[in-house]
Amino acid sequence: MELSLLDGPMGTELIRLGHPCTGPSWSAEPLLTAPEAVAAIHAAYARAGATLHTANTFRTQPHILGDGWIQSAKAAVALARGAVPAGHRVLGSMAPIGDCYRPNESPDRPGPQHEPLAQVLAEAGVDIILVETFPHPGEALAAARAALATGVPTWLSLTAGPNADLMSPTRLQRAAEQAGKAGVAVVLVNCIAASLIDPYVAALAEVGLPFGVYANAGDIAHGMGWGRGGAKEYAERAERWVERGASVVGGCCGTDPSHVAELRRALFD
Repeated sequence: MELSLLDGPMGTELIRLGHPCTGPSWSAEPLLTAPEAVAAIHAAYARAGATLHTANTFRTQPHILGDGWIQSAKAAVALARGAVPAGHRVLGSMAPIGDCYRPNESPDRPGPQHEPLAQVLAEAGVDIILVETFPHPGEALAAARAALATGVPTWLSLTAGPNADLMSPTRLQRAAEQAGKAGVAVVLVNCIAASLIDPYVAALAEVGLPFGVYANAGDIAHGMGWGRGGAKEYAERAERWVERGASVVGGCCGTDPSHVAELRRALFD
């Protein structure tokens, strides 16, 4: 699989630019209050060099947004599609039902709760469904199966949380292997501080599937790994991920377009 550049985060970038992302709705709130800011962030990542763009559907879920969730999810996809060049791929994001740092909040039967968003993302025309930031392997696989049932290519990204304490590398590896058997095309790891993610990258490299990495910018001393880690240092870490075989690289919480631009320089120029 050819190396591809994923964009960076939406939520922490909205916050950096002055748009609140609070409560369970997180980055979905600005879809109503500041859609132009969402579009501008997508465009900024495209200018920085990203060719994979994750629509702001991370929290456009029925139990979070209520009756307007379908409209918000489709609007998020449209904003991404309209802000990036033709030929770039748009990913529809699916998140855990509960908090992505609290695997104990995963429901007993998560599959049916993930099916509605998967169907809406497929109808909205995303190129890929990205099931992302899952700390609970069982829910991650249930969500991935809901996405796969739509017929849209599906990627799965697991997390051990900013402090790398929610899942061991071995457990992540086993979940990734199960995902591959289910039909997931690419397995990834995300939302772990860049200074702590290497053991998880090594574990994914042994799975035998195409894999990707998008870490948090800083270390755990800076806001759960959301710190303003330098773009050059981040890109140097990413070079090691690619040396291990990563074919998708981007940024998670605390990174911004400058990190994506440095990734492009280091990995593609």
